[in-house]
Amino acid sequence: MATNKHALIRYKLLDKCFSNKWKKYFIDDLIEYCTAELTAYVGAKTKVSRRQLLDDITFMRSEGGYQAPILSVREGKRVYYCYDPPEFSILKQPLNASEQEQIKQVLETLGRISGVPQLEWLNAVQTKLSSGLKLDRQQRPVISFEENEFLRGLEYLEPLYQHIIHRQMLAITYKGFKQTDPIVYRIHPYYLKQYNNRWFLFGLNEDNGQIQNLALDRIQAIRPLDLLSYKNSDVDFDDYFYDILGVTNAIDREVEQVILKFTESRLPYVLSKPIHGSQRYKDGLIYLNLKINRELESLVLSFGRDVEVIEPASFRDSIEQIVGELFQCYSFSRS
Repeated sequence: MATNKHALIRYKLLDKCFSNKWKKYFIDDLIEYCTAELTAYVGAKTKVSRRQLLDDITFMRSEGGYQAPILSVREGKRVYYCYDPPEFSILKQPLNASEQEQIKQVLETLGRISGVPQLEWLNAVQTKLSSGLKLDRQQRPVISFEENEFLRGLEYLEPLYQHIIHRQMLAITYKGFKQTDPIVYRIHPYYLKQYNNRWFLFGLNEDNGQIQNLALDRIQAIRPLDLLSYKNSDVDFDDYFYDILGVTNAIDREVEQVILKFTESRLPYVLSKPIHGSQRYKDGLIYLNLKINRELESLVLSFGRDVEVIEPASFRDSIEQIVGELFQCYSFSRS
């Protein structure tokens, strides 16, 4: 039986019923109780069937489950269910092999996250879990995540997260790559996003009323401002990122259809790893519907000679100009 989230909730509900010394739970009672509790949890009518609960009981009794001592006691024509001994509870049982393996996988993931500054406390969590659960951690790593251990600004990640959660307006001292001197922005922080191994903060700029993104590696300082001045966000960031690649969203730019032609050798790669959620393939061409920004431009250039921009003409001209400048650069270096 699949141990999905609702199944685990049902097991705990049944566990509570079976350990109750003062009430007999017949199958109809179990159905009524589990249906009511799950409905309250989900927030919508969730019917639990007789077959589902009988399967749950079978699983709880099994070696693959909890080996629960569930008795079926006949009373007249009906049967009620209880634990024998009644002190038994699945919550008191040691973890089975499947649960231990799942925790091992979580610990492997925590091992990657714990390298982030301000999250050092995860190291202690890992150690306590591994020691307390007697999990074998002496095996070689078998998974890694893309990361840049030399990236600046990660020390601001956890504080910014807390400022967003607690709705705290900030004064952020920031120096972009093209700025000679730092600028102090008054920002209502709303959202953190990682793209291309860099982290970005999105928030409302108090002075111009626009959503602004700031790269964490260009932040120099953060100072909390008056808590009462915070402006709540009305931005749906799923929608905000829907029509773009990366993090640059020019509000005044329209969504355009971009048509790309890839070489036969590169096409399978693009089909297996779509450039954007809008990607469609037809008659040897890739169709995208999105706003053209610098991230899209950089990605197209990264494909080199394996791609040709067909439309729109303005985007094709832009790529052609960059390629021409590259040609001039390399031609000049040889002369």
